[in-house]
Amino acid sequence: MRLVAVVGAAAMMVGAAAAQSTGPEPSAAKKPVATFAGGCFWCVEADFYKVQGVISTTSGYTGGTVVNPTYQQVSAGGTGHAEAVEIVYDPAKVTYEKLLDVFWRNHDPLTKNAQFCDHGEQYRAAIFYHDEEQHRLAEASKQAVQARFRQPIQTEITPAGPFYKAEDYHQDYYLKNPVRYKFYRYNCGRDQRLEAVWGKSDKSS
Repeated sequence: MRLVAVVGAAAMMVGAAAAQSTGPEPSAAKKPVATFAGGCFWCVEADFYKVQGVISTTSGYTGGTVVNPTYQQVSAGGTGHAEAVEIVYDPAKVTYEKLLDVFWRNHDPLTKNAQFCDHGEQYRAAIFYHDEEQHRLAEASKQAVQARFRQPIQTEITPAGPFYKAEDYHQDYYLKNPVRYKFYRYNCGRDQRLEAVWGKSDKSS
């Protein structure tokens, strides 16, 4: 009788543990990812952080040949990587088309291998697409932007490859170091150039 009681108690404990499991819900779906390079990733991350439906933003490096590059390696040039931001978003709240629109309006598409005060291929503007639907939408958006300007659009559209998360001190830099971030952004001329390219905006940075 004692053995039966012990077995029964054990079964109840297993059932309770299963009920308290923190594993993903069966209906939970993996959220889509968008990856954009628009110069300094501090600024790109800050711009997308404000968008409703964006779940997370991560600064990192992509598009190059060096595995697990450091900031020093990328910023020195030669790795082929661009500073970029990986964005996880909820498609029920924000579309990829909306993210593309935010991206275009927050970088200079007319300058090759540079953004504002930062120069070199590591600061090039690029859309790294994750599937053919993103590719199609990116190309369509580029054509629409090109129709607005006489100068050729320099923003690249390329397949997404390995994305390497940047060092922790780069993540959420605009939140951790707001004074330094705003000083850098202003002195780099980012918003001044954006206004010259796109016109006045009611967004604040």
